[in-house]
Amino acid sequence: MIGLSKLISICIICCGYTADAFSTPSFTTAPKRHVTSSPNWHNRQHSFLQSSPEEEIDYSTLEPQVEPQRWIQLGYLSALALVSDWICFSTAAAPSSFEQAYPGHSAASIIDIFLFTNVASCFFVTDVVARIGLAKAVKGAGLLMAVGCILRSGILDMGSILGLLPDGGVDNLVPYASMLAGTVCVGAAQPFFQCTPPMLSATWFASDERATSTAVALNFNQIGIATAFLVGGGMANTAGGLADYFTLITVISVFVAVGTLLQFQEKPKVPPSTSAIQKLISGEKEPPFIESVQKFFSTPGFTKALAAFICSISITNVVGAFIEEVMERGGITSQFGIDLAGAGFELCILLGGIVIGGYVDRSKKYKTTTLACLAATLFLAIPLGFTDHAMGQEPYLLVASLLGLGFAVGPVQPINAELAVDVTYPGDETAVESVQQIGGNLFSALLLPVAELASKEDFQMFVQVKVLESDIRGDVILLAFITLVTMFYFSSFDSPLRRTIADCGDDGTCLAPELNMDQMGAIDTTSLSIMDATGGVATTPTMSPETKAALQKLTKK
Repeated sequence: MIGLSKLISICIICCGYTADAFSTPSFTTAPKRHVTSSPNWHNRQHSFLQSSPEEEIDYSTLEPQVEPQRWIQLGYLSALALVSDWICFSTAAAPSSFEQAYPGHSAASIIDIFLFTNVASCFFVTDVVARIGLAKAVKGAGLLMAVGCILRSGILDMGSILGLLPDGGVDNLVPYASMLAGTVCVGAAQPFFQCTPPMLSATWFASDERATSTAVALNFNQIGIATAFLVGGGMANTAGGLADYFTLITVISVFVAVGTLLQFQEKPKVPPSTSAIQKLISGEKEPPFIESVQKFFSTPGFTKALAAFICSISITNVVGAFIEEVMERGGITSQFGIDLAGAGFELCILLGGIVIGGYVDRSKKYKTTTLACLAATLFLAIPLGFTDHAMGQEPYLLVASLLGLGFAVGPVQPINAELAVDVTYPGDETAVESVQQIGGNLFSALLLPVAELASKEDFQMFVQVKVLESDIRGDVILLAFITLVTMFYFSSFDSPLRRTIADCGDDGTCLAPELNMDQMGAIDTTSLSIMDATGGVATTPTMSPETKAALQKLTKK
């Protein structure tokens, strides 16, 4: 599988260069943010913006800016993530239809193949992006996903055209070999949408927008899962309906891929934050993925953010996998009701990421917010497997707990993706997210069978007191235990937020205690060089007044 993913990564590189040949990069500018400029700054900024792309860029003359194009970038990456997970779980809503259409093959097995390909591709996405750039990689992956959809739907019957596969089967469904090939293509493409949101945020978004933008891009795949249940449940009830369903997905995938090809850009002409400018000035070159991983695990604070990320993704995966059983136990038995509850859970994951991510953007309270979300997760997960014998089934309480759980546990992923990038700055953002995705998916794969076994066990409580007599399912106890362990481990986080410290002059957060600036030590103050009052970037430890004041305050302690 690793060798196959490496081959497909080469295909993505080729697709990326081909895609780039059909698109012309353009640059737009927007009003400045956080302006503290000298009288000559406007002239230098104007001169820079009028320069041609071929001229050598002097980033030291700039102040951070954001561009409207950033929302287009975020929109396309989010749409690609949505479609990719829709494809992954497209057969989950109607597994019996798939198994009737392809005897001897289960819907679960095709999802497993997708996920294993995804994990294998995560090992190569960082090096591919470093080699050809974000835009070419995303465009190439978008085209590869569209090709995979075409193979799965048989719109062009590519296998028969190339003479590689037999003619299509009954009800316009492609042969299983074509279905398998298409699934592998999409599975290999997906990490280029899952592992790049932190890099997109760092490249295009201001320091007080990054957690929100990462939350949108990282959690939009949940909407794809919800779409799979809602649309697939209604369309894919027969073999013919399954074929129409795959065709619909293909049309949407091609549409998104073409839009990405035409409008997705590499980077803005003016970086959006001081930390992004500093990284360009330093000429930071991203090392190979393996070297980055070794460096990350030796960086204080990284493993704590990784643990929180893994805890969050494993809980959402387990709850999503057993949603039908959870709902039926709580008294919700109609398929539409189950699908609607599952879609609501996925939607709340996204909404929680946007709302709570926005709060973290403003406050920089990564630690307290993560701990609060994990505590709420622990509290809200209990009703999913808890039955009070005196009260009986409580479907309203169950649905409320499910939606609340999604809102609480969902933000932990993007918040800690940004936190991991922050403590490892100026490390490779894509490498950070690749490590988290690999860890989260592998842990989930190991946890799912254990949770399935635990779900068959009911633990009786207060048997001697009839008023309080109740029972709780084993899988909920397992999730509660994982959450408690994660909270205990994460509670000792005190690492400096290196990227936020570099950007603190942009948004006035230099005095925030959440930056843990006192943990950096005197030897690390050189990394705090940021834009000075004249608009230039210091090459020595010259700092903004805000940063100087923060350090002076720490010195007096």
